[in-house]
Amino acid sequence: MKLSINHKSPIPLHLQAEELLRSIIIDPQYADGKLLPNEVDLAKQLAISRTTLRQALNKLVYEGLLIRKKGIGTKVAGAPVSSKSNNWLSFSQEMNARGIPIRNFELHISWVNPEEPIANFFEINISKKVLKLERLRGGADGPFVYFVSYFHPRVGLTGEEDFKRPLYEILEKEHSIVVDLSKEEISAKVADKFIANKLEVEPGSPILFRKRYVYDQGDRPIEFNLGYYKADNFIYTIESRRE
Repeated sequence: MKLSINHKSPIPLHLQAEELLRSIIIDPQYADGKLLPNEVDLAKQLAISRTTLRQALNKLVYEGLLIRKKGIGTKVAGAPVSSKSNNWLSFSQEMNARGIPIRNFELHISWVNPEEPIANFFEINISKKVLKLERLRGGADGPFVYFVSYFHPRVGLTGEEDFKRPLYEILEKEHSIVVDLSKEEISAKVADKFIANKLEVEPGSPILFRKRYVYDQGDRPIEFNLGYYKADNFIYTIESRRE
């Protein structure tokens, strides 16, 4: 397979590299588990920097399409067992729709330098500060979910917004950001001391952990969200339809 990108195109090189990688991974030889060309050789062949290539690779790694192992290489990820939710809302909107009153036990706002996974998702440098929103929420019996959200600087959040309101309503009405796509990863974890204290459970207790990647209508990343749910208070239901 001859690999090349158009250096005269107005499309950024990392986006061209990303599209090229998407075409590579559907090639039967790579779908069967063959390692992709190594970064040095591929970057040289495309006449781009390794940093530019790695930016494209990181995007596909965090989408779960590629697996990269240090000292071995990068290959196409096996087809995962997954469910596709037909509809999703912000937590507040979903609870309101179900008639469940929600309390905010804690709300913290700060500006932080993102860790590498977050910076890679946002396609920004780790030196660029992002808004971090932490919320401990629950009902009459106490807190049952702890959320940590990070927002891309382009969203325009100042930290002065009333985050007691539904989040996606704030984004749409105050910042003209229409949330269009959510990709989620759900797993079981044990609560460390910090999370156990937040959810009022014993350290080591089982919790539901959800990672959410949120995009706008232009498929641009806008929110990186982590959710820690008290297992005995929350059931995560996914409705799927065979296509």
